[in-house]
Amino acid sequence: MTAVDTTAVHAGRDDLAGLGVHVPPIDLSTTNPLPSVAGGGDDYETLATGGTLPPGGSAVYQRLWNPTVARFETALATLEGTAEAVAFASGMAALTATLLAATRDGKRHVVAVRPLYGGTDHVLATGLLGTEVTWARPDEVAAAIRPDTALVVVETPANPTLDLVDIAALATAAGDVPLLVDNTVATPVLQQPARHGAALVLHSATKSIGGHGDVLAGAVACDADWATRLRQVRAVTGAILHPLGAYLLHRGLQTLPLRVRAQQAGAEKLAGWLAGHPTVTRVHHPSLHDPAGLVGRQLSGTGSLLAFEVPGGTPAAATVAGACRLITHAVSLGGIDTLIQHPASLTHRPVEDDAKPVGGLLRLSVGLEDPEDLRADLAQALAAI
Repeated sequence: MTAVDTTAVHAGRDDLAGLGVHVPPIDLSTTNPLPSVAGGGDDYETLATGGTLPPGGSAVYQRLWNPTVARFETALATLEGTAEAVAFASGMAALTATLLAATRDGKRHVVAVRPLYGGTDHVLATGLLGTEVTWARPDEVAAAIRPDTALVVVETPANPTLDLVDIAALATAAGDVPLLVDNTVATPVLQQPARHGAALVLHSATKSIGGHGDVLAGAVACDADWATRLRQVRAVTGAILHPLGAYLLHRGLQTLPLRVRAQQAGAEKLAGWLAGHPTVTRVHHPSLHDPAGLVGRQLSGTGSLLAFEVPGGTPAAATVAGACRLITHAVSLGGIDTLIQHPASLTHRPVEDDAKPVGGLLRLSVGLEDPEDLRADLAQALAAI
């Protein structure tokens, strides 16, 4: 399958005909029958050390492996163009497992490019997981790498200012050090970082992949070796995605291309309108600012997330967010309904002051509503300042 729309509909469903079903079944079993003491022990050892279910083997315990989760993982890996994917209970659980897997050989240094999602930034800045971070601009990454560097981390498009980074150039700069790209904002519909040299592709699947605000999940798409390492961490730490969440995410993938494109179209209209609004001082969206020409080369589209700035700092931004009526004042992004939030106070609250988004910046995740209705809501909200 070559078309992303076709892949999104059919990936991870190859076994359904053999099962005699049309919709993927949900296996909620927390424990599973064992073939024997010896056989069960062998299966446990395989799964607990990061392997996959042996043919005819027992899944033993849901913390180790689950078929519903595995189907979603197969589908996501197919869309991202990687050999495998590993799903977790949240995006931060996925990041945590990646950091633990990357530093298990004693290397603790991470080179990271800001801006990043606030939770990722906080984990790296505080060294909560025993890592040490060097913050670098993309052109500083090569010089920042040390013998003990375990990982290079970037998010592109970045949250919340939609900064774009050339993944292929960054992978070259990283050299032998694995590159982790957070692809949450773009989704595999618009960007496949592994095709440009990324070793690990991170998702907060809660966002666009789920798309309906009812699933908390994370995932990492990668090669088979990284998948084994990640599954081992997941099995031991208990961070596996719940099967019901995996089912909903797998279903969400089927409409992901349609949703991404429709939401992107609305975002582009709103970005253009906001750029001409007398109260707005700056708009962040790839349709308006792409200095390296990455849209069309690395990205196939501009995405549904944008940010804009108003004069008056945090008080003015808070007024606008609170004045919205149709648009929901809430965190998260990529869902079917439009959300507005103030990153400096919420998603990026723990970020160090010198890297925190400016007080007048608001992040807008554009949903599937008619853009004219959203424009009218923003117009009356901006009139409140």
